[in-house]
Amino acid sequence: MVGGKPRPVALPNATDTVLNPPEHGLPGHLIGFVEAMRAKGIPVGPSETVDAGQVLTVLDLMDREMLREGLACSLLRRPSQRATFDDLFDLWFPVALGERTDALDVELPRGADGSVDIQALRRMLAELLAADPTPEQQRQLQALAAQMVEQMGRYDSLKGPSFSAYQTLKDVQPEVLISKILAGLAAGMDDSDFDTEVARRAARERVRDFRSTVEAETRRRVAERLGRERVSSYGVQRQAEDADFLRISESELAELRRSGQRLARILASRLAARRRRSRRGEIDLRKTLRKSMSTGGVPITLATRKPRPGRPDLVLLCDISGSVAGFSSFTMLLVDSLREQFSRVRIFAFVDRVDEVTHLFDQSTPLDQVTRRIFTETNVVGIEGHSDYGSALKGFAADFPEAVTSRSSLLILGDARTNYRDPALGTLEQLVDTAKHAYWLNPEAEKMWGTGDSAAKRYARVIEMHECRSARQLTSVVSRLLPV
Repeated sequence: MVGGKPRPVALPNATDTVLNPPEHGLPGHLIGFVEAMRAKGIPVGPSETVDAGQVLTVLDLMDREMLREGLACSLLRRPSQRATFDDLFDLWFPVALGERTDALDVELPRGADGSVDIQALRRMLAELLAADPTPEQQRQLQALAAQMVEQMGRYDSLKGPSFSAYQTLKDVQPEVLISKILAGLAAGMDDSDFDTEVARRAARERVRDFRSTVEAETRRRVAERLGRERVSSYGVQRQAEDADFLRISESELAELRRSGQRLARILASRLAARRRRSRRGEIDLRKTLRKSMSTGGVPITLATRKPRPGRPDLVLLCDISGSVAGFSSFTMLLVDSLREQFSRVRIFAFVDRVDEVTHLFDQSTPLDQVTRRIFTETNVVGIEGHSDYGSALKGFAADFPEAVTSRSSLLILGDARTNYRDPALGTLEQLVDTAKHAYWLNPEAEKMWGTGDSAAKRYARVIEMHECRSARQLTSVVSRLLPV
């Protein structure tokens, strides 16, 4: 049964890491919080840090949610950073130390043998999740999550007792309660398909929120043992821009798609700045020395060569098979957004055959639909459907001989895993010799190049290859390599 008013939090079971105050008091604690945000890829500058310090002087520090919103307003620049901020805030400004005393008001249902009655617990959880979302209902859910972590998530590790969100939820499996929650939400509603779908989405959202509550409580308890810095290194949601392309989740890839235009603007501004600098021209040493004759050989006035402005062509050759598809699709969309920075952009995709897909990219079609159209409307998959870089390179050179010229910059995207087939190094060498610039962007870690069926090291002897494991790394590499 859940009831009663929340009591002050208890301090036992918290380690010295948490109980000892920071060396420089509250300002030092804030600096540690800011450094943790920077480590997770959230850019927080000195001005934002000063603003956050001012927030601490005017807000009621005992009102935790007000403090959360105040710091979020002063430190965050984009809505996509909020999830990471909330996870870090819960570690640096925890709701309690040790076991929460308000959780003691919760009694988990138990069977005759004294163990937790899972079926009764599921019914109890379903009733709470189906109830109206009031502050009291939220408090009860948080207290229930804390008690579940304390009694069901505790285990003995080599370093002493610890907690696990997986162990807490593995028997309860809150996802199986959606039908019961849906029945509670649908009471009094119309039987229309629209209302049913709204209720179903609400039920799923409440289950996700409860799972997040359990995970946050687990991180808090583990951080008291291991330290918040260590827990934040692996337990806090990363920024989508830092996600590994080969292990990226659907939600992170969706976030990258939403931020594609912002990254494109960053790249465009960098290219424009480089183009402005290039207009000054290179120093002409011969003319400079001739001008210095009047000053006794001292080159006071520098003479420069007149620059020859001209935007190059850009050609992308992209592997879209398997786990590399997310990396290639996002890069294609990113580079297509830079179309105005080049005289012409042509995009080619392949699995074991190659075809041009430039016409499929436009400002209105979502990236997932573009990827679907590539497989349904173009000829990129042969009979076997496995990556074949050699076949793709030979087909590209034979079917599109006019694509790469002396004005072209060639970008090849892929992990260079050939399934032990002929890598066609001679064909690649011809393309590299023809192009003005040629680079290979590889989403695999450099230490994996050459392992198994990877021909990356063999290709790297022919073309300049760069590791691009995340969107942040990709943006940095592309902004440095793309010609102006």
